[in-house]
Amino acid sequence: MKFCVVGTGYVGLSNAMLFSKQHKVIALDIDQQKVEKLNQNISPIQDQLIQEYLLNNPNFQATLDKHTAYVDADVIIIATPTNYNEDTNYFDTGSIEVVLDELNRLDSKSIIVIKSTIPVGFTERMKSNFPKLKIIFSPEFLREGKALYDNLYPSRIVIGDTSENGRLIGQLFSEACLKPKVDVLYMDATEAEAVKLFSNTYLAMRVAYFNELDTYCATRGLNSKNIIQAVGLDPRIGAHYNNPSFGYGGYCLPKDTKQLLANYKDVPQNLIEAIIHSNTTRKDFIADQILLKKPQVVGIYRLVMKQGSDNFRQSAIQGVMKRLKAKGIEIVVYEPGLKESTFFNSRVLSDFNEFKRVSDVIIANRMVRELEDIIDNVYTRDLFGDN
Repeated sequence: MKFCVVGTGYVGLSNAMLFSKQHKVIALDIDQQKVEKLNQNISPIQDQLIQEYLLNNPNFQATLDKHTAYVDADVIIIATPTNYNEDTNYFDTGSIEVVLDELNRLDSKSIIVIKSTIPVGFTERMKSNFPKLKIIFSPEFLREGKALYDNLYPSRIVIGDTSENGRLIGQLFSEACLKPKVDVLYMDATEAEAVKLFSNTYLAMRVAYFNELDTYCATRGLNSKNIIQAVGLDPRIGAHYNNPSFGYGGYCLPKDTKQLLANYKDVPQNLIEAIIHSNTTRKDFIADQILLKKPQVVGIYRLVMKQGSDNFRQSAIQGVMKRLKAKGIEIVVYEPGLKESTFFNSRVLSDFNEFKRVSDVIIANRMVRELEDIIDNVYTRDLFGDN
């Protein structure tokens, strides 16, 4: 079969690699540099498995040309970004709607699978706006840096369509992965949209819960690690996804929690809003703890959301950084992924030794070996050394 994948971020590229072992895949993007890299077998994102799959892959190519990508495609996967618009309190779905409009004008017969994260009810509206198109929503559940792995060994496959086309898409995803038995769930599109937002909001809630536990312990002089380990031994809670941090961040959790809250309009709730507020409170607490040390210069060790990622978007450490700058603290940044000499008017230092020398306190969302020689100057809430 021929697959077209629109968008080459984590979601799009991992889906492209997933299907390229068995099918012809053309990835469409508007970024010429990305397309050139992909056609040179170089991944534009940090994901080791994606890089491995790109090598010696005759079934895959990237293009800027829409006609080449769309023509004769059996399946078109839309994986364009849907950033959260703070003014409208909704995802900006414009990039998806542009693609659907193009396919509608082409009278496309392809099965169209939306993989971008969208508001609850969006797919049904698009089906109403474009009745000739075969539109399906299927949420993704991927970790940045391990996106292809999570597609090859999925926790579950959710298909927002119960028709024959939906069954075909579910079969194709199931056959492409390497996990022997995968739960494939079929439901209507609106239910599948809710699955995505509720899943990510639960993860955000779990981060917020253990962060608030850690805040309590830090304030009362208790050992967070002892308490978290004991709490986690209850099998109903579990000893996973429990490592305190500066807050939840990244591309998905901040915007998905806000979108779910927006979808709760006219529906009673307390918890969803509290999760969002908890993340703000945690960053306030972290900044206040650093200010108590009375530093003149604070070093920011890495801007990335987590280890194994190259994504700076919405990382919690940036929220802490902004709070410190607002208090007049000088900030210096060590981030090997940055080529610029400044980041939000703060110096970016490429020399790690200089970075350590000029920083009175270094804050690190996750502790790493290269900071161990100056551990007395490092502020982190990392207890378990993982994400």
